[in-house]
Amino acid sequence: MAIDALVKPFLCLPLFKGLKPLQLTEIVRSAERIVYRAGDLIIEEDKSGDAAIVIVSGEAVRLDSADKNAPGEPVPEGSLVGELAMLVETIHSATVVAKGQVRALRITRENIHAQMADDPSLAEHMMNKIGARLQKLATELRAIDQALSDIAHFEPRQTHASAHHEVSALASIELGCDCINDASDVDIDNQ
Repeated sequence: MAIDALVKPFLCLPLFKGLKPLQLTEIVRSAERIVYRAGDLIIEEDKSGDAAIVIVSGEAVRLDSADKNAPGEPVPEGSLVGELAMLVETIHSATVVAKGQVRALRITRENIHAQMADDPSLAEHMMNKIGARLQKLATELRAIDQALSDIAHFEPRQTHASAHHEVSALASIELGCDCINDASDVDIDNQ
């Protein structure tokens, strides 16, 4: 497969957007070309990873570990799976399986680290992209935390009429009668 065809999927991946063409070409050149057959594991949940995989062509699915009978979520061509594994030690949080023949590029941590050592602007790019995603995640988590806090501290507003009705109902229960319609009819302090 021509190098241009292999670089094309990288152009749409957020982590690689903004890299110079030469940087992308070098990443592709150092990547392992791999072919998965139907049923082959591309990445496996709860297993450590040392590479990211770019699906160049073919069909793959992300399996749901909670529902073994589910058909799986499609992983389209051009997807990047296990991306953090090319940067840091990580345990995969999902299993991705080839549904048919899948052609992919495997970007190993060793190779990307070597490229970042040779090209500090590549390391800075990756750091900025991951940092921006972490900031976005932190903002989303703060919003969720605030929403949950608001729910936990929510007290429905009472209208004067509903508060009056609650006092009347309480007074009639305590007095053992159901004929009190007005809270002013009850002298709660003198009972």
